[in-house]
Amino acid sequence: MKFSKKLLAILAFVPAMALASEGTFPLDKAPDRQTNMAALQHGAKLFVNYCLNCHAAVSMRYNRLKDLGLSEDQIKKNLLFSGDKVGDLMTTSLAPQDAKAFFGVVPPDLSVISRAKSSSAGTGGDYLYTYLRTFYKDDTRPTGWNNMVVPNVAMPHVLWELQGIQTAKFVEENDPHEAGKKIHKFVGFEQVKPGTLNKIEYDNAVADLVGYMEWMAEPAQQTRKRLGVWVLLFLSVFALLAWRLNASFWKEVK
Repeated sequence: MKFSKKLLAILAFVPAMALASEGTFPLDKAPDRQTNMAALQHGAKLFVNYCLNCHAAVSMRYNRLKDLGLSEDQIKKNLLFSGDKVGDLMTTSLAPQDAKAFFGVVPPDLSVISRAKSSSAGTGGDYLYTYLRTFYKDDTRPTGWNNMVVPNVAMPHVLWELQGIQTAKFVEENDPHEAGKKIHKFVGFEQVKPGTLNKIEYDNAVADLVGYMEWMAEPAQQTRKRLGVWVLLFLSVFALLAWRLNASFWKEVK
């Protein structure tokens, strides 16, 4: 009963997240990792180490990671926090009231975040891939960080040690829609401190993380697609047989 209430709360919160006021920064296409088990395993490791500190994914259990080719022993050694069990849900130890005090909002559950963020601008994977690569240093913000996809974001840049520190460069231009008004146009990032990964390595790591989050939102996605192909083939053959049977049945009828 308790799990059902949590799941209903997540589903109720999804539309609100999708309609949240965010920027119009163009989204980059996220690399497809859905058939790359090594990449998804790496993404799961990044998710546990960097995301579960504040966020939860209460629709996912650790033992479901066996579908990614991980053994129970590997899950225990590399992906479980102290005291957690393989059959447990992916919860966080951060209390909601503490999160509210730290960030001003309670971090959303990430179980289906990649599906919730899908829009006409791109897939949920595109959104997350761009979001996690466009944090920049902004000392005017409480956390010291800002983001191009979500201006004035409450979340700090948890992957900064991997990416390093970058600042955003803007130029002042006339607003083409309103005479006499100036706007700040984004022209790029400037790396001011390197991270443990170079740009290509960081982009690949984010792609792995996003790939895992896409998989987590629908673990049976690849199975569904495979079954869908067989169902369409069956229906095609059935339609052909039905058509020929119908023609044979009515051929003597004038």
